[in-house]
Amino acid sequence: MPTAAPSTILLATDLSDSAGPATNEALDLAKRLGAPLLVVSVIDSGAMRLPSGRYRRRVDQERDERALAARVIVERGRSLGVTVSLLVWVGDPGEAIVEAARSEDPGMIVIGSRPRGVMARLGIGRVSDAVLRHAPCPVLVVRGVAI
Repeated sequence: MPTAAPSTILLATDLSDSAGPATNEALDLAKRLGAPLLVVSVIDSGAMRLPSGRYRRRVDQERDERALAARVIVERGRSLGVTVSLLVWVGDPGEAIVEAARSEDPGMIVIGSRPRGVMARLGIGRVSDAVLRHAPCPVLVVRGVAI
């Protein structure tokens, strides 16, 4: 009987240095399971606005910067024998990650957590919490350092 192809692992990341633990976990899981890795990064255009209403930078500039940062993950994946692809979305990060998961139908989401403020007491960040509550598949939250 033929075996089914391994389900894609979706890594939800802002591609910052602090996202390293979740990235490492996602690459390790993908390698162990022989699964492709889909990196989803969401540009929060609302967070890019200054109090004046103007943007700090253009969305296309942010998209290009994230694509460059994702190349590091693609290269690491290649060295591990993991196929890595990238999606960059614009919108509310929690909502966009859940929508990407609904659209791409991964077997699992891996997401980091940098809890801040009141959520730090619970050990989970705002975006991670939204994804946990609404994702259509299992979610692995990789805790980072509380800020």
